[in-house]
Amino acid sequence: MSIKNVGKRLGHWGAVCALLLGGLHLAGCRTQSQEQQFAELPPGLAATLGASPVAATSATTPAAAPVAAPAAGPAAVLATTNGSSPEAEVLRVGDSLTITFMDTPVTIPPFEEKIKEDGTITLTLNQTFQAAGKTPGDLAKEIRARYVPSFYKYMTVSVKQVENTLWYYVDGEVKSPNRQIYASRITLLKAIASASGFTDFANKRKVRLTRVDGRTQIVNCKKALANPNLDPEIYPGDKVYVPRRLW
Repeated sequence: MSIKNVGKRLGHWGAVCALLLGGLHLAGCRTQSQEQQFAELPPGLAATLGASPVAATSATTPAAAPVAAPAAGPAAVLATTNGSSPEAEVLRVGDSLTITFMDTPVTIPPFEEKIKEDGTITLTLNQTFQAAGKTPGDLAKEIRARYVPSFYKYMTVSVKQVENTLWYYVDGEVKSPNRQIYASRITLLKAIASASGFTDFANKRKVRLTRVDGRTQIVNCKKALANPNLDPEIYPGDKVYVPRRLW
């Protein structure tokens, strides 16, 4: 083969190699461009069009930001300081309470109050509250709501029931005159029954009931036996006296 023919053949193969390299380069650029386009699409659509799921997901899913725990607001702090947790027992007439006021601009001495027969207590600034039938936590909320913001800008109220033994007293013409433990609601006739009942000399028509505040009433127990509405309720500290009949 002549040198001239060899040169022609080498030139021909060089041109073919150049065309192949150029085609591969164009294919790579196109693939990269398609991947960039697919990366901007939602993962589901990108997978349908043939893009790599991993690439599409990594390009469209943002990094999860840390979530901060919510801070306790003023209302939550207030509910805690006012002791709003529920109590099983409600307050009753005759219960002794200690009411403490805190976080006020002037010092307010604690109140030692006994729930009166009408179910109320009277606190500072001559404010009266219905206490019987409520839990200590509910009463504390009501007291604070009365004083804030009408009288004070800030205030924390604490209501505590004084743990003591409650008594009522039955004396006179009963078989077992003595003080009796006040365990639950009780009426006059049941109080007399707790003292073993009347003696044979009892004047059942003129039983004297003396309240804690000194008020006195006369009860006809014979009528009360027939009509429960005439049988008054007994409260802690009350005194029942059954007189002796004269005949």
